[in-house]
Amino acid sequence: MTLTDRMANHWWWRPGWGPGSRFYTFHFTFQQANDLHRLAADYRRALADVDGLDLVPDESLHLTTQGLNFVDRVPEGELRAILTAAQQRLAAVPPFEMTVHRPEITPEAIRWEATPSNPPAAVRTALRDAIGSVWDTVPEPADGFGPHITIAYSNADGPAAPVQAALDTVTTEPATVRVDQVELIVLHRDRRMYEWEVHTQLPLGG
Repeated sequence: MTLTDRMANHWWWRPGWGPGSRFYTFHFTFQQANDLHRLAADYRRALADVDGLDLVPDESLHLTTQGLNFVDRVPEGELRAILTAAQQRLAAVPPFEMTVHRPEITPEAIRWEATPSNPPAAVRTALRDAIGSVWDTVPEPADGFGPHITIAYSNADGPAAPVQAALDTVTTEPATVRVDQVELIVLHRDRRMYEWEVHTQLPLGG
């Protein structure tokens, strides 16, 4: 599905970001999600010859969930308190499965919408409650969360039609992903890709 006629460069520096920036955020990551890797490989092959795209490798597939702040702005004691509160709340959120199939085109990315959306939203709500138990203000809006996984980022301005034509050549089965944890990661984008180190793994359902 095409949500735009034109692609735009995703890699402009957002406020506060620059080379060397490191950011605490909670993500679902998919290092062992073999079915998702199979689907991603199908779409990477189709998109490989389309100009202006950075294809996401398996190790960088992720579902953005809830940001905290830049590492140098989060005191260690407050981070520990947030993680403790998150562990307590996530014990009541069961593991779940998500399905992805046909990606959609947005101006800066090609991405799968994950369904159903309620289970990842429940994890995000638990994380926001945990943050709110430590900080007066929870970063990022509460509304508007749409769980998605990106397979390619646009690195240039240009038409969306060649992207859609490449996507239309793919015939493949949906992928199902089991999610049993969310991770606090230290994120950077120094090399025109989202890359990270895992800080803490937080299991779902205790």
